[in-house]
Amino acid sequence: MPKIIGGSLREHREETRRRLFAALAELLAERGFDTITLADIATTAGVGRTAVYNHFADKEALLVGYIAHSTEAYADALEESLADVDDPVEQLRSYVRAMVQLKHDHHLPGSELRSMLSRATQARLREHVTDFERVLRGVLSRGIAAGVFPEQDLSTTVPLVNACLSGRGVPGEGVARGRAIEQTEQFVLRAVGALDAVSA
Repeated sequence: MPKIIGGSLREHREETRRRLFAALAELLAERGFDTITLADIATTAGVGRTAVYNHFADKEALLVGYIAHSTEAYADALEESLADVDDPVEQLRSYVRAMVQLKHDHHLPGSELRSMLSRATQARLREHVTDFERVLRGVLSRGIAAGVFPEQDLSTTVPLVNACLSGRGVPGEGVARGRAIEQTEQFVLRAVGALDAVSA
């Protein structure tokens, strides 16, 4: 019988999933998703290969689980951090910086990876964008209510802003990174109509 990690079956399951997600993230940082096998993930995670199948049917299911776990946790932490910021413009700037950092820190699927996945998996991955859309919608709604941003259709604005941020490549370090983040902030502020904030 496999060794139980933690003090209970629930703790064992949670710890195994955490190890699998960490292993996948580590391997994605090193090479392409198409070259990673479930055996690679199990070895990196320090668990038996059958343990992977106890949680995920295949590699794509593991990827979806990893993305869901990462985006939900990051979105919740981001929303909590924004609660300490009163100014809607500063909230939006913080949101932009956080989304740029997310892309830098986490190996979420870009267009090259999405093209390797089945349509069903691509659709399931798109569902998790709503975690970030919820946060951005809150920021913009508060800004509109405060008169800082003009009235607008958020069902159009929110996906456009997030598409801009998810597709934006920013240098990893140095002066160029700071300049790119600042320009991205300015672009997003203009896009939502915060012209006074941009020129201030």
